[in-house]
Amino acid sequence: MSPETIINFWFAESSKDFWFNSTPEMDLQLRDQFIDTWLAAAEGKLSAWEESPQGALALAIILDQFPLNMFRGVPLTYSTEAHARNIARKAIDRGFDQQLNDEEKVFLYLPFMHSEDLTDQARCVELFNKPGLEESYRFAKHHQDIVQRFGRFPHRNEILGRHSTQEELDYLASDEAFHG
Repeated sequence: MSPETIINFWFAESSKDFWFNSTPEMDLQLRDQFIDTWLAAAEGKLSAWEESPQGALALAIILDQFPLNMFRGVPLTYSTEAHARNIARKAIDRGFDQQLNDEEKVFLYLPFMHSEDLTDQARCVELFNKPGLEESYRFAKHHQDIVQRFGRFPHRNEILGRHSTQEELDYLASDEAFHG
């Protein structure tokens, strides 16, 4: 497996329809095709990929996006988000994001959007507040607003075994609720 394999798969026209609207079939395909790659990345065995913009991007996708599909509905879904943020942070500090196109930048920046830390949320909003990223900026602000309001993402509570407050339950039952 190489970073190019991940990038070519993820940015193929046939994959784009599933980025934010997956299906059980796509989840199964990702699990079947990339579980070993995810495990290797989670264990730090692909750390050499961090030395290039495309490699860092591939790792961010593997550790942030793939688990959302491969482990939908179980705690593993969120298990490598912090690792993805660390890789993204280092890549941005090195200026790797400036070597990516706007579509690729979105997936390097998304690990910050998935954080329940307000500092990460502020960084996310800052990263997406650029020309060409307006749609993602809107979602970054939305995620930041949720974390500012609740201190976390209420839709994760059940999966993570966390107790929901009445305010969170009311929010989750409302039309404004975000369910991930």
